[in-house]
Amino acid sequence: MPDIQWTAPGATLSHKNAAKEFGLTEEEIIRAIKEGTIHYQIARAHGNPYYRVVRAEVESLVLKLYGPDYVRQQQLKKRQDDIDREIRKLKRRINALEKERLSLNGSGQ
Repeated sequence: MPDIQWTAPGATLSHKNAAKEFGLTEEEIIRAIKEGTIHYQIARAHGNPYYRVVRAEVESLVLKLYGPDYVRQQQLKKRQDDIDREIRKLKRRINALEKERLSLNGSGQ
């Protein structure tokens, strides 16, 4: 049976996304990999290799390095970024629908 930490949805992420999401540098993640603090698997996307790391281990590293206030701040920042992204997406969709409605009104007269 495969280890759940590698197969559960959202349980892993690339080292680059981990750095971005948790406010770490890639060097901090690579150092933790070399020290054995973070486990990894080598994966490839479009022929380019990257480290796939366990989210819970990255969270533990951030707690150890920067403390719980930093983790909470990063979580809030990520949530705000996600909300902003969704708002932009919905605005684009609204604009497309309004244009479609205008073209339907113009052709129906």
